[in-house]
Amino acid sequence: MHIARPFVKWVGGKSRLLEQFESLYPQELRKGFIENYFEPFLGGGALYFSIAEKYKIKNAYLSDVNGDLILTYKVIQKKHSDLLEFLAHYQEMYDKTSEKKRYDLFREVRKHFNDQRFEINYKKLSDNWIPRAAQFIFLNKTCFNGLFRLNSHGEFNVPFGKYDSINIVNEENTRAVSKILRNARIVHADYSDCYDKITAKSFVYFDPPYRPLTQTASFTAYTGTEFNDARQVELSLFFQKVDKKKKAKLMLSNSDPANVNPGDNFFRKAYSGYTIIRVCANRSVNCDGAKRGRISELVITNYMGRTG
Repeated sequence: MHIARPFVKWVGGKSRLLEQFESLYPQELRKGFIENYFEPFLGGGALYFSIAEKYKIKNAYLSDVNGDLILTYKVIQKKHSDLLEFLAHYQEMYDKTSEKKRYDLFREVRKHFNDQRFEINYKKLSDNWIPRAAQFIFLNKTCFNGLFRLNSHGEFNVPFGKYDSINIVNEENTRAVSKILRNARIVHADYSDCYDKITAKSFVYFDPPYRPLTQTASFTAYTGTEFNDARQVELSLFFQKVDKKKKAKLMLSNSDPANVNPGDNFFRKAYSGYTIIRVCANRSVNCDGAKRGRISELVITNYMGRTG
């Protein structure tokens, strides 16, 4: 049986951290007391896939503000066989196109993807979702480092990645993902929209756009708007509200300011009284390959004891 894995490359994806995260989950999850799983910054979904494979959860609520990402999840959930046909077409085109002309192919697909965005009804599954999901996956696989970035006009503007070969069609994984999404509720929504659905038997994992470590390292505009410090504070207040009012188990990831400035206490202030743990991660996005390496990230929970 194939174990579901993320079907897209995603900045900040947690695949490489799953082993470390395993010891950080609430005991209630391991003991089967958690009924509902929430991930309101879904992204690549690595944590959800891992948890859904290992633990018995009755319901999953998965959401993100990226409309095309959610559209693609829903297509895989409901129309994965049709999607695979479109992906096979893109795979054939890419493989048959000479290396010199692949850049033109990428730009053509990117232009069509941007031009068609006004014709998509993101609220209702339709046949035109399928080719758009295929374009989304094609662009993700062929663009630079699998980034998803929109300019102020809402246009996808990541450059070509110049790969010799890519695997656009992964039929086995696509079918496994579709199966594991079968009972999930997938929603195009802001993270706060999940509040009313959270209960005391819920585990909520927050993985927001990370606070940049330096002014030049900012990459938080996944939807054309920046997730700045003010929004980070808003999220921390929401975290506290869910903790106090819903009594759910909460876990949140973010960057560790100590990597560049040991005196930066932004997150210790924002999450005062909560457990803060450091995990080791690999820097996944940097134009200078020599600067990609091991750094620490923060995991914040409302369990495993309080820090005072």
